[in-house]
Amino acid sequence: MTATVETRPLLRARALTKDFRGFTAVRQVDLDIAAGSIHALVGPNGAGKTTLFNLLTGFLTPTSGTITLDGQDITGKDPEVIAHLGVARSFQITSLFDNLTALEHLELALASPTGLGFRFWGSSRRFRRFRSRSLELLDQVGMTDLADRQVGEFAYGQKRALELALALALEPKLLLLDEPTAGMSLEDVDRTIDLVKQISAGRTIVFVDHNMHVVGSLADRVSVLQQGEVLVEGTYDEVRTDEKVITAYLGQAQ
Repeated sequence: MTATVETRPLLRARALTKDFRGFTAVRQVDLDIAAGSIHALVGPNGAGKTTLFNLLTGFLTPTSGTITLDGQDITGKDPEVIAHLGVARSFQITSLFDNLTALEHLELALASPTGLGFRFWGSSRRFRRFRSRSLELLDQVGMTDLADRQVGEFAYGQKRALELALALALEPKLLLLDEPTAGMSLEDVDRTIDLVKQISAGRTIVFVDHNMHVVGSLADRVSVLQQGEVLVEGTYDEVRTDEKVITAYLGQAQ
């Protein structure tokens, strides 16, 4: 876990609600994400975690409530706008180009804000200016030796590491990770835990994960959701022994 956590909220949600034709997926959620912290969102299937993630990143518009980022109202703003304000997100399902190398992925990501990214079929020489930074990002996620290999040859854990590098290319102050260890072997899970710890320096991270080993290893704060509401929030040790949390996961208090 991070050694030092600031107290001011970088991200704040107030009374956040999302209705889908009579079904309320997120209900009156209040959430403070402290700057410099690693904050986990957990809960049983159908608790509203993914919907909340989509609201925070602009992929869904809230029915009511507000979201502020570093004091700026971002409620209902498009994902591209939120991304430009310093929010990066990884998705549960990988979305990479099998025929491009890891290095080409990073060069393309770095070129996108300049407009060159929309002309990726042009000469590769245009992207050489981004090579040094691309290699730095690959080094951050331990993939320098795979820079020139096509992504289609990568193992699942390597693809997830590349996605983290792509998110870091945006220089985010807030990084949201959706199920970063889903489908991984135990070895890859532990490697990803170490990687997230490494890249957390100077950043704020929010993640969703069902693996309590991951949550306990990384999270400074944990928000437990049930039926679209925040059931409990606290440290990992506090929430894992809370009877309401035990009931939510197991159906009965132990």
